[in-house]
Amino acid sequence: MTAAMITVAGLTFPNPVLLAAGTAGYGTELAGVMDLSRLGGLVTKAVSLSPRAGNAAPRVAEFHGGMLNSIGLANPGVDAVHTSDLPSLLALRLPGQVLVNVVGFTREEYAEVIARLDDLEGHGGYELNLSCPNTSAGGVEFGADPASVAAVVASCRAATARCLFAKLSPALPDIAMIATAAMDAGADGVTLVNTMPGMLYDGAAARLGHGFGGVSGPALLATGVAAVARVRAALPALPIIGVGGIRSSADARQYLRAGADLVAIGTAALADPRLPERVIEGLERDHG
Repeated sequence: MTAAMITVAGLTFPNPVLLAAGTAGYGTELAGVMDLSRLGGLVTKAVSLSPRAGNAAPRVAEFHGGMLNSIGLANPGVDAVHTSDLPSLLALRLPGQVLVNVVGFTREEYAEVIARLDDLEGHGGYELNLSCPNTSAGGVEFGADPASVAAVVASCRAATARCLFAKLSPALPDIAMIATAAMDAGADGVTLVNTMPGMLYDGAAARLGHGFGGVSGPALLATGVAAVARVRAALPALPIIGVGGIRSSADARQYLRAGADLVAIGTAALADPRLPERVIEGLERDHG
């Protein structure tokens, strides 16, 4: 039985299962390996103001319980995404929503990326990657400081009427406080959570070329669920996308029980592109 359409942050989704940013490319890359029309939506790969080559290889390393990655926000830059990547995705006219992940290294860069993409019709809005280092403040991550979060969100709010989700790090000492700062500045919702900082060695050498990376996969599940529960307790009406470690409909239900409105699958879909469809089917059986 097909689940009913759901409305979150003013957007309508055919089901609550999305593809997470950084794992879905710009959507069209996956068209031949999964049924994109079955998804509730997808969040694109990050878009920055200028093209980025990314970090030194190796960029990905598996370990028992998850994956380390240090892609370094590699992307072709906003002009190429505006001209080619995003129009190609939107031309598919998928029933699910498309959110564009946006990164910046100053407050102004986030807003400029959005301003350059906002004339394209057919996408629902933006997910703000607030785990980027603020170069204007000595490299401290935007998401670690409520004033920086508020400044970024407010500048983006001024640049668009579309939906804004603030994506937060699980390493924050008070994630509910940061979520509150994002909401008060104009965010329509939050995405919980980004990857957790991590590092591993092969002998004397770091397994990743950059050294440190982000932990994703099953090891992140309990951390993500806890973040959702904390934010939901503090902000009962705030729309939440839960992400981190989902490999089954049972995992997705953990997030939904904690208070998430939507869930996003990332690492598991890299290993098994058909998995998101099975998660959707499992959730639909629950409502059948």
